[in-house]
Amino acid sequence: MGLLALTVLMLLLLLAMREDVRSHRIPNKLVLVGVVLGLGLNGLLPGGLGFNSEVPGGIGWLSALKGLALGIAVLLPIYLLRAMGAGDVKLMGMVGAFLGAGDLIGAVIATFIAGGVMALVVALWSRQLMNMLQNIKLMLFGGLLKMNEGQLPTMNDLPVSVAKLPYAVAITVGTLGYLMWQRM
Repeated sequence: MGLLALTVLMLLLLLAMREDVRSHRIPNKLVLVGVVLGLGLNGLLPGGLGFNSEVPGGIGWLSALKGLALGIAVLLPIYLLRAMGAGDVKLMGMVGAFLGAGDLIGAVIATFIAGGVMALVVALWSRQLMNMLQNIKLMLFGGLLKMNEGQLPTMNDLPVSVAKLPYAVAITVGTLGYLMWQRM
């Protein structure tokens, strides 16, 4: 990924993070602009085979489309369980349009780590750790029971909400952390 695409991605992620922290929403227009720019920059920039390439340039339209689809597909089950908002799913798809499928996997793993750390910090800070652990237990056992009955488990059955996390923060920290780690 060239410096131009990296700068655009970083700016879009920071804007999405700011909006998610302020309003717990990620604007569709922002994500749509990001997807168009990710696909466009990767399809129009000459050369390059992705972020790890020594030759700056785009990864190609096909790889960008695969990254977009994979970014959505990875977080979609979490959205269907109602444990994440649709904006977070679309934002990860936007990240995939910039990174392509190969680098997206690393960004997703780093995002899950950042989200887990963020959830733990918030639970500790708000003195809700025991409630969080109780919710995890209920999610696992309740989900198994619902699946055993042929139903789709959801997160609606939790008795106490610990906090609503702006997951764009985790996506931003995870993605940018992964990209910095790749450059080392």
